[in-house]
Amino acid sequence: MKTTEAGGPRGYDAGKKINGRKRHALVDTDGRGLVLEPHPASIQDRDGGGPLLCVSRRSFPFIEKVFADSGYVGERVARATIVAVEIVRKNPDQVGFAVNPRRWAVERFFAWISRNRRLAKDFEATIDSTRAFLYAASVMLLVRRLGRAS
Repeated sequence: MKTTEAGGPRGYDAGKKINGRKRHALVDTDGRGLVLEPHPASIQDRDGGGPLLCVSRRSFPFIEKVFADSGYVGERVARATIVAVEIVRKNPDQVGFAVNPRRWAVERFFAWISRNRRLAKDFEATIDSTRAFLYAASVMLLVRRLGRAS
């Protein structure tokens, strides 16, 4: 994610080579955002996944299983809640890009919300305002789907 010099908590992730913030999202099977959590990029995925699952329990206590990519491997995520975490791994003989089962729903969600101009870069000074704009973008997606359905 590209950032500006708006201030607020930021970090650097050497693995993904990004400055600023990362976004964690819990989405349903149709790619609708359920729980969205931004945090400084210096926090690793395995450390940010546990709090995301903990926050999800309040609003969605009926979720029993989630699918995650290999960045969420570890005991912190697996033991954060009673939710079963299944890691979606790529095939060992895979060369180049391939769509992984279940993983595409999150990637599609991030592509949809990134089309919002406000989310093209990280303009927000606080994590709370970043979270608010992520939810606003998610609501816009839902409203568009409802408009097409009627």
